[in-house]
Amino acid sequence: MISFNDLGISEQILKTIREKNFVEPTYIQEKSIPLILQGKDVIGRSSTGSGKTLAFACAIIQNMQAGPGVKAVVLTPTRELAEQVSEALKEFSKYKSLYVTAIYGGVSINPQFAKLKKADVVVATPGRFLDHMERGTIDLSNVQIFVLDEADRMVDMGFIDDVDKIISVCPKKRQTLLFSATLSSDIERIKNKYMSNPESISAKPYVDPSKLKQIYYDVRDNIKFSLLVHLLSKEHGGLVIIFCNTRRQADFISKNLRANNLDAIAIHGGFSQAKRSANMDKFQSKNTKVLVCTDVAARGLDIPDVSHIYNYDIPNDSKEYIHRIGRTARAGKEGIIINILSSRDHNNFYSIQKAYSTISIEKIDVPELKNVVIKKETTEKRHRPSNRFNNHRRGNYSRKPSNNSTNNYARWNIDN
Repeated sequence: MISFNDLGISEQILKTIREKNFVEPTYIQEKSIPLILQGKDVIGRSSTGSGKTLAFACAIIQNMQAGPGVKAVVLTPTRELAEQVSEALKEFSKYKSLYVTAIYGGVSINPQFAKLKKADVVVATPGRFLDHMERGTIDLSNVQIFVLDEADRMVDMGFIDDVDKIISVCPKKRQTLLFSATLSSDIERIKNKYMSNPESISAKPYVDPSKLKQIYYDVRDNIKFSLLVHLLSKEHGGLVIIFCNTRRQADFISKNLRANNLDAIAIHGGFSQAKRSANMDKFQSKNTKVLVCTDVAARGLDIPDVSHIYNYDIPNDSKEYIHRIGRTARAGKEGIIINILSSRDHNNFYSIQKAYSTISIEKIDVPELKNVVIKKETTEKRHRPSNRFNNHRRGNYSRKPSNNSTNNYARWNIDN
């Protein structure tokens, strides 16, 4: 059995690894860390939770010294992932004095100016990073390592042009590491343009299909929420994530779950960063066991001990279904996917079945349901973009009357 001691990792990092009780490296760590520590460019095909953060952390921590100027940049698609990665880098580097800071939008830019002046490592979202570049408040002339994390998500979110602009300003002589679950033509273009003879590694699936059960219910529109309440009230397992396609839906579901004595919190791009962080802390600390979210808000987050995934809305993009189900049945644990279909979900569900014909999703009969409390919204509120980059990078906001007149829980749709 390969151990972390066999990978060439310095004792400073190994000490933290032992303190965190990591027993053996994951596949992506075993195969990529020796190459990364040699200074080679690496492309890692790996999903969230595969251990890639430690892989690129080893290069950043082991191969650089603290001193003037930013020496490593890690780009991530979301604020939550930027925070998560920066905290991991701080933890792994605690026996080596490196100043790590997270830079993202949705918060005041002014405190970031001082942090950037003393930063060795910057973990950032593309929009806010580009803002600092345009203001001249970040110097990239000393960058030795550039990491593109969750690259496919950045493509999906429309950040790829920003990524291109950022990399083009970095020194040509540097190490470039790219991690992505899939490799699209846009990512291939980045690879061909900015990477030097990269080594490619494809990680084994972190999710065990044999431990993942997938089911669906086909219900009338007017009892969809009642079924969700019924199922959750019977649930006594681990953490639960409920996916919705819109911010308004996520707000509605979380509010009405609480009205039915089910503790739930929401997270989506319409919240302030402080609220998003507070809600994620509650969920990750298990003070609240039900998280209602949109795909955008959940992208890239590695949350352990998620036993149940509910698709209250079936995603419009079949690829998002795979990203959603990959958040459970991790590292040998069991997980279950519950899809709740009403009339508007049938086309999306059919597309998923067609795209992934090998996936087996069992139909379950709808149980007898009791009446539940549903609080209708009395006013329509729109979630404003939290910074000036969101309008053109995450879609414009529009109100559309629901096509389903019997649907009393989503009278308006707001695009994410």
